[in-house]
Amino acid sequence: MKIAYRYIIRNFIGPLILTFFVAIFILLMQFLWKYVDDLVGKGLEIHILLKFMFYAAGSLMNMALPLAILLASLMTFGNMGERLEVVAMKSAGIPISKMMAPLAIISVLLTVFAFWYADKVIPVANLKLRALIYSVQEQKPALNIESGVFYNGFEDVTIRVGHKNADNVTIEDVLLYDHSRHQGNVTMTYAKSGTMKMTDDGKYLLFVLNDGYFWDESVNSESRTASRPLSRATFKEQYKRFDLSSFELKESDEEFFSSSQQAMPLAMLAEKIDTMKVQVDRSKADISTGFLKNMYYFSNFVQAKEELVQMVPKDSLPVLTVQQKVDAYNYTKNNVEGILNTTKFAAQDVYYRNLSLRSYQVEYHNKFTFSLACLLFFFIGAPLGSIIRKGGIGIPLVITVAFFTFYFMLTAFGKNMATTGQMSAFGGVWLSTLVAAV
Repeated sequence: MKIAYRYIIRNFIGPLILTFFVAIFILLMQFLWKYVDDLVGKGLEIHILLKFMFYAAGSLMNMALPLAILLASLMTFGNMGERLEVVAMKSAGIPISKMMAPLAIISVLLTVFAFWYADKVIPVANLKLRALIYSVQEQKPALNIESGVFYNGFEDVTIRVGHKNADNVTIEDVLLYDHSRHQGNVTMTYAKSGTMKMTDDGKYLLFVLNDGYFWDESVNSESRTASRPLSRATFKEQYKRFDLSSFELKESDEEFFSSSQQAMPLAMLAEKIDTMKVQVDRSKADISTGFLKNMYYFSNFVQAKEELVQMVPKDSLPVLTVQQKVDAYNYTKNNVEGILNTTKFAAQDVYYRNLSLRSYQVEYHNKFTFSLACLLFFFIGAPLGSIIRKGGIGIPLVITVAFFTFYFMLTAFGKNMATTGQMSAFGGVWLSTLVAAV
């Protein structure tokens, strides 16, 4: 029995490791494609890209691990069924449940690990990834001055290089427009030739311009009718230095993203959910109190008006002019509209608080469904592999992709229903797990 167990485990571990890294790679490529527009052309250093992929891979494990377990169990029992090893073991008195026992223990251990990983590691990976994505999105495009193209990457300066030699240093026919005074193209520098290179520390871009002219037609007066005197000068050599610090990646403060539900462990989510429930109940109570208070004032007003009419003879009541009636109508209308707007604003506040509360509840339950999916997928894949009796990667991969696509779509549907309030958070998140279990 021990020999059979070792054999089954050995056949399971290899495909599990292989399919796990393949799944991570595929999911990572899809994730990178989503942000390719933010990454390309920014001149990011290799260690920034590696950090980006490392954090992304860490956050994608909740999809890769169940997928790997499903495919590995299908391949393991499919191969054993195709080689008639399952039949031989059954003939030796080993039922399918005992064949699955060692792999079931491994799946339970992976489930426990997945729960710990979802609670402790994924929130940290999501926090760092969101901060890094924001930093990359805010990063300026890389410095790239091309021949014959106006470049405005520097603040208040536009540069056009007519021709740039193959050494990327020697330049010709150079135009620089200075917009620092915000008066248009009134300050310009032209040079027949020059050089363009970075300083040794990489913090500045240095232009050495030769045989050029300088024009300045700006004015200091704010009057539009002021004259614009033209200043013109020539130079043999001129230096221009541009600061490159704005092109460096400035990492965002992670504390700014710590309130995101994907960046919270289970304990913080539970605490946040309790706090938001109290806030929602308080907002609802404020609506009820405000509405009852307004109704109380309104009923007292109506009652006082009726009593006044009964006490004062009709003949002695003053006759209101048309303008007084209009003013009374507008006054009443404005009061009613004010009450309605206040109630509407309070109702919207409750709606958005409920929406935020449900998103935290969805993330809370999602940590359990992710870990349980590892165990569930094994008990789906192992019996199914012994039934289909097809080894290799082809048929198991097709079944895995089809089942996982269905499971993923059902999960997304349930989460959307739960977030929008059409289902409870528990029912929406656990919908795909319950359907798969049935």
